Amino acid sequence: MSQLFYLKECSSTNDEISKFLLYDDSDFISLHTFNQTQGRGQYGNTWTATAGKNLAYTLAIRTQNILVSDFMFNYYTAVIIRDFLANLTENKVEIKWPNDIILKNKKIVGILIEKKKINQNNYFIIGAGFNILQESFDEISNAGSLLTQTGKYFDINEFTIHLHDFLVEKLQNIPSEEEISTLFNNHLFRKDAISVFELDKKRQNGIIKRADENGKLWIELDENGLQSFYHKEIKLLY
Repeated sequence: MSQLFYLKECSSTNDEISKFLLYDDSDFISLHTFNQTQGRGQYGNTWTATAGKNLAYTLAIRTQNILVSDFMFNYYTAVIIRDFLANLTENKVEIKWPNDIILKNKKIVGILIEKKKINQNNYFIIGAGFNILQESFDEISNAGSLLTQTGKYFDINEFTIHLHDFLVEKLQNIPSEEEISTLFNNHLFRKDAISVFELDKKRQNGIIKRADENGKLWIELDENGLQSFYHKEIKLLY
């Protein structure tokens, strides 16, 4: 049985979620706040959000129920968050490899998935920061919100409830790894388009071809040809 908990303020929902996993059978337990003070992003990045305007959401799922690889689980999480936002906004929403959600060329969601052992159980801890009502992003030029990108105001409480219900339903019915890979690549940001990349402090053009089952991104580069990269080994400029 899933549960959705709320804190008026916290440092990081990914850190605080362990306090809500009280029972041996705790599963699909989530925590959210609209005022996260020390949010973390992937690979040590920080996630800064304006209080009361955005959502910090974490969902804990027991790993024993997940039958796909960690990479495929990460991909599938990005896919279903993308699906939720595409349905909600009726806009084209894309996934910037490996874990950002893009709406009209702006990042509106960052995802951080960790594995933790809590009370003798192993969990996937899915953390996601959603920019919903924030209007200004002075210091982060590639960030936006649902409001800035659609012009629509969303009730953040209703948004959270619908998001939670959607994710729990989809994560209880995970498709095959092959299907996940296809879905992820179908919505891959800048796929098959000429883009600018930064590699070894130099810029060059390239075309994203696909993301593979091992978490690598394959790019056809003008100077280096077809190569694969892990996150942080190459930077897409957009």
